[in-house]
Amino acid sequence: MVKVLIVDDDPMVAELNKRYVESVPGFKVAAVMHNGEDALEALSSAQIELLILDIYMPKLDGISLLKEMRRRLIKTDVILVTAAKEANEIDKALKLGAVDYLIKPFDRDRIKKSLSNYLKRYNLIHGKDTFKQQDIDMITNMSKDTKEYDTQKGLHKDTLRRIRAFMTENSQRYLTSEEISESMGLSKVTVRRYLEFLVENDEIKTEIEYGSVGRPSYLYKINKG
Repeated sequence: MVKVLIVDDDPMVAELNKRYVESVPGFKVAAVMHNGEDALEALSSAQIELLILDIYMPKLDGISLLKEMRRRLIKTDVILVTAAKEANEIDKALKLGAVDYLIKPFDRDRIKKSLSNYLKRYNLIHGKDTFKQQDIDMITNMSKDTKEYDTQKGLHKDTLRRIRAFMTENSQRYLTSEEISESMGLSKVTVRRYLEFLVENDEIKTEIEYGSVGRPSYLYKINKG
């Protein structure tokens, strides 16, 4: 069981992140903190494997916390979940060893994917004494080919190719699954299944549109990297 410390100065966001983490098997939230100083003290006194960390916080911000952790040789892994979009902040976090970086607001599936990938990596590293190249490739995702369809998910290669092509042709704007379904003559259920696969493999990005009435809508756009 991976022990997790969540650090975010917004109590509501921290609680939401806690729910996301606890919804993924293999993780246990050991504590929730609302500033970097308290988090640093907790990391120094408790065995924490993973830190879910915000950047913009009082007393000690996320990047400063990361630097102090590395200075003290605290080897806890870190996933950044933050509103910080600046390239220099992202660069600092990655150079300080962050294993993933999520920008708020994020899709629930994105954080679940991040946690699932982390758990696979964690179990692989802690389950072997020596590694083959294929093990290293699995950890670093070097051998992952997102261009092939996933037969286990029941996806058809030609349909996946059609949806990729349609999204590429309409790369200048976000689309709803209903718009894609109507334009391509496919059922909404089918379109959503393929979109979820493409989002999971970072080929498509999503945004949430909040209307004045009813549930929010998900918008999709090809990810040009």
